[in-house]
Amino acid sequence: MGLHIIRSMNSLLWIERGMGRRLREGLRGFPVVALTGARQVGKTSLCRHVWPDAAYVTLDIPSVADSARLAPERFLDEHPPPLILDEIQYAPELLRHLKVRVDRDPRPGSYLVTGSQDFLLMQGVTESLAGRCAVLALPPLALSEVLEAGAIPADEADTYFWRGGWPALWRDRTLDRDLWHGSYVATYLERDVRNILNVGSLRDFDRFLRACALRAGQLLSLAELARDVGVAPNTAKAWLSVLQASHQVFLIEPWHVNAGKRLIKSPKLHLGDSGLLLYLMGFRRWTDVLASAGFGAIWENIVVAEVRKALWNQGRRDPLYFWRTAAGEEVDLVIETGARRFIAVECKAAERVEAGDARGIRAMGRAYGDAAMEAAICVCRTPRAYPLSPDGRLHAMPLRAAVERIAGRE
Repeated sequence: MGLHIIRSMNSLLWIERGMGRRLREGLRGFPVVALTGARQVGKTSLCRHVWPDAAYVTLDIPSVADSARLAPERFLDEHPPPLILDEIQYAPELLRHLKVRVDRDPRPGSYLVTGSQDFLLMQGVTESLAGRCAVLALPPLALSEVLEAGAIPADEADTYFWRGGWPALWRDRTLDRDLWHGSYVATYLERDVRNILNVGSLRDFDRFLRACALRAGQLLSLAELARDVGVAPNTAKAWLSVLQASHQVFLIEPWHVNAGKRLIKSPKLHLGDSGLLLYLMGFRRWTDVLASAGFGAIWENIVVAEVRKALWNQGRRDPLYFWRTAAGEEVDLVIETGARRFIAVECKAAERVEAGDARGIRAMGRAYGDAAMEAAICVCRTPRAYPLSPDGRLHAMPLRAAVERIAGRE
């Protein structure tokens, strides 16, 4: 991706984002580009870095949002393109008026809008800007971005897993990791949750968020989750949808092809950032993570999230799946590459794995035929890749190499 370090005037670290290329392509091809992503994921910084000549307005300021909602035409007259409209969810009505303007003048690169709440932005795009708008999603910093920028040495990936992918924690390495995450959770609960849902108790929602973290990399049972937190199942479902829409958690579904076997139907729950995950789980040292009985599920969450970031940075939202039979045969991650073709990935937290550790992949091969399996990878904590089968079809790989193979960056 040609990543490099850029030093800003205040000497803080800027890490070039993989999404930058896709964002520039969108601006060259569409009159409107929409960039979604969690709060503090770096949307504003990326937009202003990629498009420095555009005017910038944030709707995060209540008075500005009010003027956009109450007098949208005058607002757009006062802020002509090229224009970056930040946090569009505070005045989604503007999207209808953008449609009129881009229909009148459909030249590419007129408006770049961002949003931290997916469903509000996407509803407006679907209703008003279909066919006129490129939609991209910015994830937290990926391991590859941090490594290629030289922010950490190649053999210190654990530092990235512990600190997480929020750009603020890498721009200024003096920021206290626990204090930052604690402040992020408090701000997120106050700002986003109160704006989206009428939550009777933020304390209950905070417990719900932490309960989700404890279930990362595992099958999701909403009934059990609701019972453990002490809320109704419908409440748990609504709260989970908010966490999904604001890019805090995501679900991957079981992979289905009619192979004559009954598969598990529940999705798996994952968090989008490893640093936030470990903070919510209550860890205060990385050595405690390594010694935890739950490290296998944590590692699985890390791997799945990194694959998702790589795909998003290419402008792809390929659905991710897992495969599991009622008998317990399982492949942690399945990525479809074509009709009845897929990449199968197992996640093992050990530094060294053997062929016997890939039982799920072999079971999936028997179920669907080895020819359907485009690649078979066991992602572990090895420093270098090595084959696990005599025919070379199955490999053990370190995380970064595996992600590049899956995302097509060989």
